[in-house]
Amino acid sequence: MQGRNRTDLGKEVIEDLGFSQMMWNEKKDPTHLSISCGGYSPWGGPNSCLLNPPRAGPVRERLLRAPVLTEVLTSMATAWDPDFAMASSTEMVRLVEKRQPEVRVGWLTYLSRRLGTLPPLPAPVRIEPVGTLGWLLALSPEPMTASNPEHVAFTARVRELLDRAGLIERPEPEPTSD
Repeated sequence: MQGRNRTDLGKEVIEDLGFSQMMWNEKKDPTHLSISCGGYSPWGGPNSCLLNPPRAGPVRERLLRAPVLTEVLTSMATAWDPDFAMASSTEMVRLVEKRQPEVRVGWLTYLSRRLGTLPPLPAPVRIEPVGTLGWLLALSPEPMTASNPEHVAFTARVRELLDRAGLIERPEPEPTSD
């Protein structure tokens, strides 16, 4: 089985680490989709689905619209049941993220109900249920950019509210005893 974490010796599957898969469309400026699911160990990283659009061009323009990404994140959450999924730039994540590992917050963010209870969030955040699995948060109808200080401040504020509600922190690996 491809996409499974394995031991160095014997190449046995490590069940608690789940599986991961990275796909791309083999274009000159590709779109990437990375999925990590089924992990139940603090050493395995979060269950997540990440979509990286091309750097420029018509595919990027089609993808980076709220209705399209809302459908993408909803489909990913429904199909894979991750802990979180989000749409954001790497630059925005770097500016807003406080620690590793943590649930990342972006322009559009899916949060599983497994993480906890969603707190009240300020306008203009739109909250949409994703079936009984979780919620999709849209911080703005337009893309949030790292080059706009107001976007960064608002994303950081929402992240802080989610952190206070216990939805951001990920477990740290426990020390091993030799």
